Amino acid sequence: MLKLGDKIVIVGDRFEQNLPVGDYGYIIAYDRNNDSAFDYIVRVPRANRQFYVSSEDVELEETLLAQEAERIEREALIDFALATRNEELFRRIMNGDKATEPDADKEVQSREEFIRQINLKAWI
Repeated sequence: MLKLGDKIVIVGDRFEQNLPVGDYGYIIAYDRNNDSAFDYIVRVPRANRQFYVSSEDVELEETLLAQEAERIEREALIDFALATRNEELFRRIMNGDKATEPDADKEVQSREEFIRQINLKAWI
């Protein structure tokens, strides 16, 4: 749950109420009515008005900035790996730090061995 006064960015318009998607705002109140689908009342300075929003429609500005920084860092590492022809770094970035090519070869070999073992058992 977000705190009062938190700076947020409107990331969606779930109930199609013409929210200014992409604009920032501040949480000024909670909607405590249990029958309401809205969680917060947000003040958007650019629109000069308040909006009732659900928790899915807003995101903390800090969180969005951190996600954008991670995306830019990943893209820069991919560019570096391509420029230096570093295949190992490229595969590690693209696979999300999983094991690289040797495990892929083991997987193929294990499949072939599996088929060979089945053929041997079928022959016996």
